[in-house]
Amino acid sequence: MDEVLPLSRLSLYGFQHVLAFYAGAVIVPIILGNSLGLSPQELVYLINADLVTAGIATIIQAWGFWRIGARLPLVQGATFTAVSPMIAIGQGAGGGTAGLLVVYGAVITGGIATFLFAPFVGRLAAYFPPIVTGTLLTVIGIVLIPVALRDVGGGPDLVGTPGYGAPEHIAYAGGTLLLILLVARFGGPFLRSVAVLIGLVGGTAVAWLLGDADLGAVERADWFGVSTPFHYGAPEFSLFPMLAMVVVMLITMVETTGDVYAMGEITGRKVDGDTVGRALRADGLATVLGGVLNSFPYVAFAENIGLVRISRVVSRFVVVAAGVFMILLGLVPKAGAVVASVPLPVLGGAAVAMFGMVACVGIQILAKVDLREERNALILAVSLGAAMLPTAVEPFFERMPTEVRAVLGSGITLGSLTAVLLNLFFHVLGRRADARADIDWGGLAEQDGDPEPDPYPGNDPAGRGAYGAHGSYAAHGPHGSPGTYGAHDTYGAQETYGGHEPYGGHAGHGGHGAGQHGDGGEGWSGWQGSAPGAR
Repeated sequence: MDEVLPLSRLSLYGFQHVLAFYAGAVIVPIILGNSLGLSPQELVYLINADLVTAGIATIIQAWGFWRIGARLPLVQGATFTAVSPMIAIGQGAGGGTAGLLVVYGAVITGGIATFLFAPFVGRLAAYFPPIVTGTLLTVIGIVLIPVALRDVGGGPDLVGTPGYGAPEHIAYAGGTLLLILLVARFGGPFLRSVAVLIGLVGGTAVAWLLGDADLGAVERADWFGVSTPFHYGAPEFSLFPMLAMVVVMLITMVETTGDVYAMGEITGRKVDGDTVGRALRADGLATVLGGVLNSFPYVAFAENIGLVRISRVVSRFVVVAAGVFMILLGLVPKAGAVVASVPLPVLGGAAVAMFGMVACVGIQILAKVDLREERNALILAVSLGAAMLPTAVEPFFERMPTEVRAVLGSGITLGSLTAVLLNLFFHVLGRRADARADIDWGGLAEQDGDPEPDPYPGNDPAGRGAYGAHGSYAAHGPHGSPGTYGAHDTYGAQETYGGHEPYGGHAGHGGHGAGQHGDGGEGWSGWQGSAPGAR
């Protein structure tokens, strides 16, 4: 992760991150600017300001200094979670640039609150066990896949029109995804690491040859432009908008926590409360800069987490290079227009794979959770259902007050909050926790660990077994035995399957069975018992 690659590869891998990031980055200023009635020139300025700030934020997060920045390959971008609240705040202030000033006052306040709360949230990492982080990442991936699919059909602007879902759009998306899969299957190590970049370039080239990629914006764009602080004027600080943005930033802290754990899972680097705290400080500082530089709140981008997983290039300095490219794109609007010329169906085809990989990371973490335990299963099931409400049924919360819609209108927000609250309800408040907060990093790396580390913290997992001193799932076993899955140890010490044999007799699968000398494994000493029916 700390390797500085040769400049050629550093640049290529970094630019791949920019391509994966770009559409998601510009969609926030486009949605907000159109909702507030900004002019085209003001909208372009918002996009450039967003790119510059995102580049600075990415460098802060990946490079890090003092106790700011997770020093993980996390690309920072404007969060979708804040879009609805910012629209509500801006429209409530009259829209236009006047509405933006109130938005920026709220953004700066939210950033300061995030920075100040970061140490406390980092200490609360114990309340984000694998069942929560795994559910959160699965929710992020599943909720974002429909965003990619809308681009596959031609983009959100075409939804409801005859042009949406046109065969050529689906062909571009399918061809891009197919090219990525072919490179991943048949390409060498280097080509596989840039499979997404090859897919995006190839899809765009075909679209341009067929006349479906518009490069006119490149000719019209300026060569140089600088985003100056407080371009629209001094920000206005109104109480209720500030409180609303603080609530939104508290929600994004949960999202950032899940992203940090996901990157730790992908890279094999252990994540703890201090790492989360540094990442949140970077979010807070970047969000304050967003308010100053006419931009927005910032969090880690899920698209790029999926890209790291696909490419398997985990150097954080690749992401630093991506941050430099973002700043350059923000300062050179003509260069940014080249990247913006990637057709939405092409981008959607690549995003399907990247968002799916985010969900895959969540599933990988959930594989270490014991979902046979009803409470863990309910946390996952209800959180997924909650996340689908505003995702699959968009008008679901339309009749709610604006403040409520700002929180509940995002599937990621609603699903994440549900997972956190249900974990508190089932495992923290007045009951023993069935899942420890720390991910079993050794088990995740080996891919053969137990579903969860020591759900009964009173026992010593090193000395008594992974699931406790007297069995995992039953005090007396389903058929009268003292323990269903282990008398004193899961993989060693005494027995693997049966304290005194679940079905009667004195020997389960061979007397003292698996790992007789405490070294684990499944080498049974035999199937014998003290009587013919004892097996």
